[in-house]
Amino acid sequence: MHNFKKLKIWNESMELVSESYKITRSFPKYETYGLMSQMNRCAVSIPSNISEGSSKSTNKHFSNYLEHSLGSAFEWETQLNVAFQQEYLSKEKFNELEDKVKQIQKMITSFKSGLK
Repeated sequence: MHNFKKLKIWNESMELVSESYKITRSFPKYETYGLMSQMNRCAVSIPSNISEGSSKSTNKHFSNYLEHSLGSAFEWETQLNVAFQQEYLSKEKFNELEDKVKQIQKMITSFKSGLK
């Protein structure tokens, strides 16, 4: 078992959650139950799956949760692209967050590989 609070992937993912909530606050009100909600739920799913997986008794089970976390990270990246296409955020902010989520994806993949 791993202490999820000490995992860099969990901490970086928690920062992404904060960023997601910050940027979606500026989205149009009609996105409250659409893209805004979806992005935030998806962002929360990334560290949530890491923490839940860390409680599992085998690395194989933990790896399955990391797979879900990685999927959520890719889903969030797509939603970030949608938000940018709809002009809900600046190019600068888009680039910053795209880099951050890609780094998280790499970290999850690397961590997952290390469990084998």
